[in-house]
Amino acid sequence: MKLKFAVLMLFPLIGFSQQNKKNEIDSLKTSNIFMLGEVVIIQNQNKDTLNRVTSKKMESQNKMEVSKALNLLPGVTLTASGPRNESMVSVRGFDLRQVPVYMDGIPVYVPYDGYVDLARFTTFDLAAVDVSKGFSSVLYGPNSLGGAINLISRKPVKKLEYDGAIGAINDNGYRGNVNIGSNLGKFYFQGGYSYLDRNSTRMSSDFVPMKNEDGGQRDNSYRKDQKITFKIGWTPSKKSEYALGYINQQGEKGNPVYAGNDAKNSLLNNPRFWQWPVWNKESYYFISNSNLDDQNSLKTRIYYDKFKNTLNSFDDKTYSTMTKGYAFQSLYDDYTYGGNVEYNTQIIPKNDFKAAVHFKEDVHREHNLGEPVRHFIDNTILFGIEDVFKVSDKFTVIPGASYNIRKNIQAQDYNSTTKVISDYPAAAASDAYNLQIGLFYQLTEDHKLGATVSQKTRFATIKDRYSYRMGTAIPNPTLKPEEALNYEVNYTAAFFKKLTFQTALFCSSITDAILSVSNVQPGKSQMQNFGEAEYRGVEAQLNYSILKNLSFNANYTYIERKNITSPSIHFTDVPNTKVMGTLEYEPLKVLHLIANAEFNSSRFSTSYGTRVPDYTLLNFYASGKILKNFSLDAGISNIFDRNYSLVEGFPEEGRNFFVTLRFFNQ
Repeated sequence: MKLKFAVLMLFPLIGFSQQNKKNEIDSLKTSNIFMLGEVVIIQNQNKDTLNRVTSKKMESQNKMEVSKALNLLPGVTLTASGPRNESMVSVRGFDLRQVPVYMDGIPVYVPYDGYVDLARFTTFDLAAVDVSKGFSSVLYGPNSLGGAINLISRKPVKKLEYDGAIGAINDNGYRGNVNIGSNLGKFYFQGGYSYLDRNSTRMSSDFVPMKNEDGGQRDNSYRKDQKITFKIGWTPSKKSEYALGYINQQGEKGNPVYAGNDAKNSLLNNPRFWQWPVWNKESYYFISNSNLDDQNSLKTRIYYDKFKNTLNSFDDKTYSTMTKGYAFQSLYDDYTYGGNVEYNTQIIPKNDFKAAVHFKEDVHREHNLGEPVRHFIDNTILFGIEDVFKVSDKFTVIPGASYNIRKNIQAQDYNSTTKVISDYPAAAASDAYNLQIGLFYQLTEDHKLGATVSQKTRFATIKDRYSYRMGTAIPNPTLKPEEALNYEVNYTAAFFKKLTFQTALFCSSITDAILSVSNVQPGKSQMQNFGEAEYRGVEAQLNYSILKNLSFNANYTYIERKNITSPSIHFTDVPNTKVMGTLEYEPLKVLHLIANAEFNSSRFSTSYGTRVPDYTLLNFYASGKILKNFSLDAGISNIFDRNYSLVEGFPEEGRNFFVTLRFFNQ
């Protein structure tokens, strides 16, 4: 990182309160976090509120989707793919292809394009969500160019524990969930079921009716998601644990039609009438940690993940016929299997050394109705090492390195004119090295300083290499990995036992970025290793215990993204500035009130310069305990009914409310 940049950005040192930090640490001692599912470099990493959202926080602010829960963190921006009605996030400017999503350390992103619709991942059964930014453990596996997101499940701590909720969302939606677990000493089980159903979302009353949207209830914005989870575990000793898990997600959704006025956007005159009747995921996994002796252990993860997806493109807004040239039914039937083995030893004094091997095979099968199935198969192998070296009581050095190789096993092309399937020309294996080092110094008990440098890579997805993008692109099977050199300086300081600051300054230099290059052939683009870019910014958090029953939290993110290769082509979806503030008040032991405000500056919505304006949202939540085992929650989001968008032409929800009855035995 350039010294000038570091000096200019070092002044906003803000974070969280010492008292809240203590509460956070105390709660972890008896929390229901499934620690076998964590991927952490150092043990106290999971106490960092700059990079973790707990179930308590998600519940208190009614964050039912992982994307909206992650938006509570600095450095993370809520984004969307409007034309596909997908909810996503950006982490320090990197999208979900470059920041893969895991469940208990097991990859759950879609094999074909590396993305995942985070709206399909509800939070009802989660204990926490972790974000690693830039300096993420190499033990996650490949493709963590800008970090990693890990969804951590629950583990029971009592002989019997349960909780659940039923509730209404506006006047046309409802949710319900139940979690139950039991810890019998050496054996435990945890299970859950959830259901979320909304007929539509309500648009702001300030929305001006457009050609394909008349306002009121947003047309074709329905969703249904249900999930079943189950885990059974055995802990034969204090340091050994074995767990089998199962997850079944079933979803369906509509796709609201473009409702903007950008004359350059093809959707203005050629709207999509799309629906997804099937968005299903099913996962089986085994995780274990075997304590070999006092200084050596072996951790394993084995998984099998299935993904089925059906997209219907209809003739018109009646969503009833498929007769026109642009109408189709597309079907995906994918699966992924793999695993990793991690050896951990502390045989060398002051060192905690880990070595790991990962294997992952992705199988993508696709076809439109009436066409033959095309097959694509990739496998990826990683060899990685990581060490935590305690130079002294105050100084820690953490180096890491990995070698990654991806091989395409099969890739089939289809000629819609001749109706013939053929193989793409074979492409050589692609390989990459990842290297990183972190330096952490405990200045005093209340002040900590850290600096990290990491070189990370991302392999091109199957879609990057082989998609024709509905006839507008040329495949490129020989794409090389993207590379990013990530720098970070971070600082934590506590003052007066009421105020703690956390901040991180970051800079990323991206080379061989995979970008779409226009007119490689007349009217056709191609994905190429064409781009160089630089992302830099600051994130910070403040948490202040004003009174015993009154606290204030604020976080701030500023990011600049520079397209060095093509300055006239704009990076999309990420605002320069995001500020969030939350005030929590407990006037009574049984009453908890939260007011939350969020500001996002304007952002580019298209690479040719279309913007969506800045917006400020105000939300209010209340929770009251009405009986020993029951509480009643209610809240209003977007109180001032702001008409705003994350993507031009796809307005977000206007004023909306919820009422939820919770039950529990905790």
